[in-house]
Amino acid sequence: QVQLVESGGGLVQAGGSLRLSCAASGRTFDTYAMAWFRQAPGKEREFVGRITWGSGSTGYADSVKGRFTISRDNTKNTMYLQMDSLKPEDTAVYYCASRVARSDYSFGGQGTQVTVSS
Repeated sequence: QVQLVESGGGLVQAGGSLRLSCAASGRTFDTYAMAWFRQAPGKEREFVGRITWGSGSTGYADSVKGRFTISRDNTKNTMYLQMDSLKPEDTAVYYCASRVARSDYSFGGQGTQVTVSS
């Protein structure tokens, strides 16, 4: 089982930047991919982006493409989400998730709150 801890959230003005971190521990040796999701008040959780752990290839939701960048540090078992040009609609609790090959994503952290003021 993988334990995930998100950090780095906060309050920022529109147009600003934040970097989130997701530290993984436990059974990480067979991690295939990790991803970021977010959930705004009153809305369903939505996919933000993902990174394949081995190759480092990334994919993003259209709503964040060109503004958000996912990276990872394999030596630290940590994934990052660099968020630039933030908009009020990016306000949400951000969660990270991981998965092994041929499985669904598993969540485990408490999430980190990101609030973007207009």
